[in-house]
Amino acid sequence: MEVLLAIVIGVLYGGGLYLMMRRNLIQLIIGLGLLSHGANLLIFTAGGLRKGGAPILAEGEKAFAALPSDPLPQALILTAIVISFAVTAFALVLFLRTYEVVGTDDVDELKETDT
Repeated sequence: MEVLLAIVIGVLYGGGLYLMMRRNLIQLIIGLGLLSHGANLLIFTAGGLRKGGAPILAEGEKAFAALPSDPLPQALILTAIVISFAVTAFALVLFLRTYEVVGTDDVDELKETDT
């Protein structure tokens, strides 16, 4: 299963980086989203793929009945999802404002607007 996830992570990173190098701003934003999904899967895979119980001890118990799952990768992924959503929203607003002012979404034409 780890090999399959490693391939999926590689495809997401590759596709994201390819789209971020394109001339169109919308493709840049889509590439940014793919890159963030790849990072989330990487954190998930690095945390270990195993079934486990909730990491909560019942009252009066000193040890877990079953090996609990690690909550840290889940917390990191949740934080990464919120951050990537904020970055994507900012990038979309920045793209819309740029398109309103310049009238194009081509990166090469944006260089010609510098004065």
